[in-house]
Amino acid sequence: MYKYAIEIFYSEEDDGYIAVVPELAGCSAFGGSEEDALEEIMTGIELWLQAAGIEGWEIPQPVGKELLRAIVGGKVAVHPARPQAAVV
Repeated sequence: MYKYAIEIFYSEEDDGYIAVVPELAGCSAFGGSEEDALEEIMTGIELWLQAAGIEGWEIPQPVGKELLRAIVGGKVAVHPARPQAAVV
């Protein structure tokens, strides 16, 4: 079983919560609450992995935990206003 990092954020434009899995291209979901978005993205991950198997796509290995360890260990610099722009 794969365990991917999930990002959940509030979108004023959509008036709800967006959940994304950065390691799975295009895998995102919407929910009226953080809990709803999490539930929806879990289904989205399952469907993404099923589609990858059917279509023969490469399934990326999760690296979220390794990236978190690198950040906590000080091996990766993260800009507070742009955490997605981590520098190794």
